[in-house]
Amino acid sequence: MSDTTTVSVGELAAELAALREEVVAARALAQRAEDRGQVENLFNRYMYLHNAFEDEQIIPLWVKEGTEGIRARYTNAGQYTTWQSVTDYHRGRPHPEGKLILHATTTPVIEVAADGKTAKGVWLMAGTESGLTDPKVAEAFPDMYSPEEVLGKKVWAHWVWCKYAIDFLKQDGEWKFWKFRCYELARAPFEENWVSFGLKNQGAFDLDLMYFGDDGKPVFMPPADEPVPSTNHPYSPETVQKLEPAPPVPHDTFTDTYA
Repeated sequence: MSDTTTVSVGELAAELAALREEVVAARALAQRAEDRGQVENLFNRYMYLHNAFEDEQIIPLWVKEGTEGIRARYTNAGQYTTWQSVTDYHRGRPHPEGKLILHATTTPVIEVAADGKTAKGVWLMAGTESGLTDPKVAEAFPDMYSPEEVLGKKVWAHWVWCKYAIDFLKQDGEWKFWKFRCYELARAPFEENWVSFGLKNQGAFDLDLMYFGDDGKPVFMPPADEPVPSTNHPYSPETVQKLEPAPPVPHDTFTDTYA
């Protein structure tokens, strides 16, 4: 005896509608996962280029010139709010002989907005920075250098830890940097621990030092477009840690959380 089940046209239509909704949801989830991977690759590509002093190649990773809301901030000395001033940070960097930086990012938390137009991410960075400096130049920053000389030059070799908070914008189907903020958390010369050096280094984030260039000469940031709305200071043995930046949470549309 066969068991025949009769399904009405209305029931079939309802089942088909439910299946269509599931397909739409699955596609949206897959797209968000793809977007997250592209965002993570974008920042990783940035760091590979930055470590190799190929910053000029980072410029195309930013949003297009004229994009509203572009912003970059690296110190308490000010922030950059035009495409030209933001990308100037990546222009004209030298390849000094003997200089090594290795910034390794980790612990990402990335959330793509439900509308698929923007994304947010935070990272931790642990790394090293080092190079050789003309002894005369080194006299201005005596605490930064190792006691020995190499090849007749002073050595600066530092441990460094930072945090990043970044907003990304999707333009013409590609993810781009839109708002970029770096928080230096701590640093210390190779021969000194970060606790004692933290007491000496509290004013460093208020300066506009960008990097050490040829012969270890300090190179300073371009003039900022506007002051920072609030300050950030690196680790000190006299302060407590706080959750800043806060990892992003699922959200529907963009809100400016890392100003």
